[in-house]
Amino acid sequence: MAVGSQEGASMRTVVAASSAGTAFEWYDFFIFGSLTQVISKTFFAGLNDTAGYIAALALFGVGFAFRPLGALVFGKIGDQAGRKGAFLATVLLMGGATFAIAFLPTYKQVGILSPILLILMRCVQGFALGGEYGGAAIYVAEHSPAGKRGWSTSWVQTSAAFGLFGALLVIMATRATVGNSAFDAWGWRIPFGVSIGLLGVSVWMRMKLSESPAFAAMKAEGEASKAPYAEAFGQWKNLKLVLLAFFSMMSAQGAVWYTSFFYIQTFMEKFLKVDPVDINGLMMTATAISAVFYVVFGWLSDRIGRKAVMLGGMTLALLFYFPGFHLLEKAANPALAEATAKAPVVVVADPADCSLQFDPVGKTAFVTSCDIVKSALANAGVSYVNQAAPAGTVATMKVGGVAVTSESAAGLPKARSKAVKAGVEARIKGALTKAGYPTKADPARMNKPLMLGVLFVFVIAATALFGPLAACLVELFPTRVRYTALSLPYHIGTGWVGGFLPFFAFAIVTAVGDIYAGLWFPVVFTLISVLTTAFLLPETRGRSLT
Repeated sequence: MAVGSQEGASMRTVVAASSAGTAFEWYDFFIFGSLTQVISKTFFAGLNDTAGYIAALALFGVGFAFRPLGALVFGKIGDQAGRKGAFLATVLLMGGATFAIAFLPTYKQVGILSPILLILMRCVQGFALGGEYGGAAIYVAEHSPAGKRGWSTSWVQTSAAFGLFGALLVIMATRATVGNSAFDAWGWRIPFGVSIGLLGVSVWMRMKLSESPAFAAMKAEGEASKAPYAEAFGQWKNLKLVLLAFFSMMSAQGAVWYTSFFYIQTFMEKFLKVDPVDINGLMMTATAISAVFYVVFGWLSDRIGRKAVMLGGMTLALLFYFPGFHLLEKAANPALAEATAKAPVVVVADPADCSLQFDPVGKTAFVTSCDIVKSALANAGVSYVNQAAPAGTVATMKVGGVAVTSESAAGLPKARSKAVKAGVEARIKGALTKAGYPTKADPARMNKPLMLGVLFVFVIAATALFGPLAACLVELFPTRVRYTALSLPYHIGTGWVGGFLPFFAFAIVTAVGDIYAGLWFPVVFTLISVLTTAFLLPETRGRSLT
């Protein structure tokens, strides 16, 4: 059977089954990212608010960290035994791990065992998803006619939107049904639990599929790779393609997509103090819009080429990161933008008295006068600038003509130290409130059309990059090692760059004191891809897959 010979209903079945299964796996994975605040309070109750939030973001990244391992394991299976079996196994693993999270005990119930079990489930999820995407993208591409490959594989890309939309919809519906307090207590388990039904549908659909024609023809001719790792990574002709895929496409993919759909949620919730319900509504709208544009840009890449479309998307994101987030602040929390402009916060302290405000495990005491001030500001999500003071000076926070002098809790008994820190934090909160800094965004002053407009620009950037990406990756690699070679750079980019982006960006903000400082993380990785794509990535549209 020739590659791309399956048309009509058969091709629709291939696309539907592959995309539905991938959407389900994205649903599983995205539930966690959308519930970071609840997860931090449920499984990391032993840490303070900022440390617990950072730990939850790190755990979100842990799932992604295991994706390259899954890519290697399932990539080898896919290149040796076949595409279908590999991504049937991944959906079973992913679904089982997600369903199990619904029944995990909380930190208050079993202590440290609770986050350990959650970490284990996240590792299984990441391992499974590492084998999923490559299999689905390759399977669809190897069935598709060359002239429609961008369009066909864009449905696999849009499955991410369906997965995220489904996760947000279930979370919103559950929260509305049981109420916020009940949701935080136990209702968060429901979105994980309902995944068992989606798993059944996904398995049933994938059981109906046959092997891809390109792989079947290669295996019938005895050309299947006997050593996919050695061929993919031990031969320079293939290894250079792996490196090119990572630096040209996947660095930007991890940065752009996860900034647009995940870090932007962290930014609105933690720094702009927007209510999670409002965030969910905006993100659902943006995600629904994105579903259309993955297909639009996949189709466009069949007409004008993959490279031009993807380069346009990543360049748009690169130019819009800082202006977009500043616009978002003015639209979502104008009172915060006004207070920051009118009464900027200044921390005057001896530099030797200040520690790096980054504590992912919650064990650093932060008891010096400078650390107490900066910890309070980090917990409040307020930007500040540093001003050096003479050695031995007690730290002071200045805002709106008011100066709050800190205290040192170093060497004090635990109870007394806690009281000192609480007293300083209370005075800081009072000064911030007097200077006009809001404790939460005012829904009556929100400019939701402008907020959605900002999200729309990021949606266009992300979908222009991601829509044609599957087709380009499949066309870049030879059939013999396509599953193995494609999956590794994809999952390093999305897993390590994208998955850890919310964690590192939030950590940078906490360490520096500027709520916009975290954007330098996606800026650097996007810039790498813009330059590499522009000067090194070849056009792949129309290449033969045999």
